[in-house]
Amino acid sequence: MRNVVDFLTGNLILNLSILAWAMAQIIKFVITLITKGKLDWRHILSSGGMPSSHSATVCGLAAAAAIREGFTSSVFALSLVLATVVMYDAMGVRQAAGQHAREINEIKKQLGDDDSDNLPEKLGHRPTEVMSGAVLGIVIAWIVCSFIPSGA
Repeated sequence: MRNVVDFLTGNLILNLSILAWAMAQIIKFVITLITKGKLDWRHILSSGGMPSSHSATVCGLAAAAAIREGFTSSVFALSLVLATVVMYDAMGVRQAAGQHAREINEIKKQLGDDDSDNLPEKLGHRPTEVMSGAVLGIVIAWIVCSFIPSGA
């Protein structure tokens, strides 16, 4: 099992965080393919959408830290605080920034400024997107940690 841990970074908790992020991005890509019927490769690395890859990443980190280091560990405490801040930011600050971008783009359109690049509007997440990303990260951490012994 050591090869599985060594595959990417040599750190199981970090690997799980990266895996959770990658899975969320792939799911986002597939959802876009199904709902819009087209390949949109921008969704592989984009922010926003369902599920939140930010939430998946930090919740995968926190869950793996809890499973491996324990709920009373400093690593878990730090990762839980980070997860809370990231998810709050995704729903609050980044969502508001996306709304501002929509309004600015609309003003530019009304002023006849169709030639310039529009601001990106999909920056933040709805609560369901954040929660689905959180669940995805936790499930991935739980599944992987179930198959890899603690000493690995």
